Amino acid sequence: MRLLHAAAIALIASCLLASCSDPEERADVGYDDGYAVGYNTECRIRATLVDGDFGNEHYATAYERGYRDGKDACRNRDE
Repeated sequence: MRLLHAAAIALIASCLLASCSDPEERADVGYDDGYAVGYNTECRIRATLVDGDFGNEHYATAYERGYRDGKDACRNRDE
């Protein structure tokens, strides 16, 4: 029973720590993910795995900005 209690506390603590991540860090990850997906989609390179933390507003907003920038970068790569 003590082991189960300790495991539950560890699980709750890890969830709390994950939800308290740095907004700037989440935005950076979102932008990078969006840029990669936008570039690869526009250039028809390949599918891209992303973090997908769309529940985080900082990640989601930066993802959209990165996606647009990635598409633009692909379109302008030969200029």
